[in-house]
Amino acid sequence: DIDHLNPRVQKELVEWLNWLRTDVGFDGWRFDFAKGYSADVAKIYVDRSEPSFAVAEIWTSLAYGGDGKPNLNQDPHRQELVNWVNKVGGSGPATTFDFTTKGILNVAVEGELWRLRGTDGKAPGMIGWWPAKAVTFVDNHDTGSTQHMWPFPSDRVMQGYAYILTHPGTPCIFYDHFFDWGLKEEIDRLVSIRTRQGIHSESKLHIMEADADLYLAEIDDKVIVKLGPRYDVGHLIPEGFKVVAHGNDYAVW
Repeated sequence: DIDHLNPRVQKELVEWLNWLRTDVGFDGWRFDFAKGYSADVAKIYVDRSEPSFAVAEIWTSLAYGGDGKPNLNQDPHRQELVNWVNKVGGSGPATTFDFTTKGILNVAVEGELWRLRGTDGKAPGMIGWWPAKAVTFVDNHDTGSTQHMWPFPSDRVMQGYAYILTHPGTPCIFYDHFFDWGLKEEIDRLVSIRTRQGIHSESKLHIMEADADLYLAEIDDKVIVKLGPRYDVGHLIPEGFKVVAHGNDYAVW
């Protein structure tokens, strides 16, 4: 219920942010419920506190069809995320959580992996348009955890991490999955692959296959990731690639 248009509120919040940065040591901000105030206001806070990183939670509903599943075209949804970044300053530290990718990935791993290739042949979420400004995630404290407001299929969580940790964008790991679910070792392995191969937020993505039971993509000509239960993919893997990680319905070469 804070009036973000009030000059005194803006002044004191900026002072508080600068105190957090210079005295406490934080160097990045997460803008909770960023729909609750304009991007113009968020720009004031970013410009006047100069964080090295800022990410906004802009959680809006995907467009759904009569079958209750997301439409193939989610361009208006990801356009809203892009618009926020543009208004705050596309050349600065502002990013947004890629809720478009989250929503599509939720459904895709349930036997509809064709959803992971958009009509333009690129990734269907914000990472397909502006990966440098997209923070990808599988779940967070709202969608998963005790709130369970939009949870990822629990038996397919590692498919989600195999996707975001090999793809462009800035991946975000959920505390619960890493520390409470016993997935630390598997996630660590994927993180080390990303780091070792130099995969970054603007890495080049080439989607090789996207069918109901198979998603296969190559990143930066260095890493190949497979999602889905199909096993006969050897003929699709270029010579010289070797499996370096695998788990329930996913593999990385």
